[in-house]
Amino acid sequence: MVSFDHRDPGTAEDVWTAALARDLPALDLDVDRIVVVAAHPDDESLGAAGLLATAAARGIPIDLLVVSDGEGSHPDSPTHSPATLALRRRREVFAATEILGLTNAPIFLGLPDGGADEYRDAIAAALHDTLDRAGPCRVLVLSPWRGDGHRDHRVVGEVVEEVCAARRIRSRAFPIWLWHWGGPDDVPWEHVEHLPLSPDIQDAKTRALAAHTSQILPLSAAPGDEEMIHTRMRAHFDRDSEVFFAPARVERPSVGQEYFDDMYARHDDPWGFDSRWYEERKRTVLLAALPRHRYRSAFEAGCSTGALTVELAERCDRVFAVDLAPAALDRASERLAGRASVELRRATLPAEWPEGAFDLVVLSEVAYYWAGADLDRGLTASVGSMSADGHLVACHWRHPVAEYPWTGDDVHDALAARPDLVRLVRHEEEDFVLEVFARPGARSVAAEAGLVP
Repeated sequence: MVSFDHRDPGTAEDVWTAALARDLPALDLDVDRIVVVAAHPDDESLGAAGLLATAAARGIPIDLLVVSDGEGSHPDSPTHSPATLALRRRREVFAATEILGLTNAPIFLGLPDGGADEYRDAIAAALHDTLDRAGPCRVLVLSPWRGDGHRDHRVVGEVVEEVCAARRIRSRAFPIWLWHWGGPDDVPWEHVEHLPLSPDIQDAKTRALAAHTSQILPLSAAPGDEEMIHTRMRAHFDRDSEVFFAPARVERPSVGQEYFDDMYARHDDPWGFDSRWYEERKRTVLLAALPRHRYRSAFEAGCSTGALTVELAERCDRVFAVDLAPAALDRASERLAGRASVELRRATLPAEWPEGAFDLVVLSEVAYYWAGADLDRGLTASVGSMSADGHLVACHWRHPVAEYPWTGDDVHDALAARPDLVRLVRHEEEDFVLEVFARPGARSVAAEAGLVP
């Protein structure tokens, strides 16, 4: 943790002017909604007032969550009790956000100033609730930077990154105190994005900052009531652009056997393959999407308890299916007993990809378990398993799951980007996406049937 004193002169703004005079990527503000989680009143104005005013001018709805009331900013004040200062700072937030054009009232969590670390769950729950109300739109979440040197900033930044990573929502962090204690070598330049501010937006930011009088002016002439943000510090927020940091991507491992063993130990049918109409209907859609009535051989990656395997066996001369969970294979073996055309085997994919060529490769609810480079390895192995006239069918749940490295959309974006595949079929619903691919030059179903040239 960085140690600094707000009363120090701090880094001169001309140092930052020189350091920021480089070609920085622009922040993408093509979103449907913005959520800001501020550790204290004024964080949103110091770090992101220009972005908020820009978004408000474009009609983008903005939700502001203020974690604490900042009642601890003047602990030795002889004129303001913590309760009095908290009320004053809330009023300042209302004034600043009105200047910036926000129409939604700020949400004050009222958690103790300086005590965010003890209330991580409460902060996360408030953010989850706000995101749930936002619905499925494209959301950008902003928060103080976790490396800013202030404990509450660190905690709020960490909570926001964790929640957004779990929900596959884009987040960006804004530094505040870095400009005071730090220098160019303290900036994670590989993650920096910037947003240029027009003169009108700069003016709105200046006026919003001026609304926080308890921080930029002395509370009184008495000792203990000095301003928190002196003139030299304020100079950092008079720029014609704002800086944001993208979160560092954390490589998560592929979902392993322990996860599946636990799922099957707790339930015979963890995903409801046999009990849910959703799953039965989805299998019907998948089978109907197959371009051919009959296949010579199929490979099913991650067959689970065999609910789809048994139906593939009706359409294929031979089915080879694998899974990494012994319990799942035991149940699949019971279901498929007596079917000589079906071979089941335990394998961890993509590392233990089987040899052989198949004219049907099935990736149903499996590829989002493959993290990092494993996804590319798995998709490359899938294509490598296809015969010259083969088809690859992929079907995946679209909603984010905390334990999964990818969403279904991520998987299908990766498939669509491959130059060694062409798409023959795409079926998209709110809940799942299903596609059939073939090698370049493949013909459509009607062409194979001789209905069109």
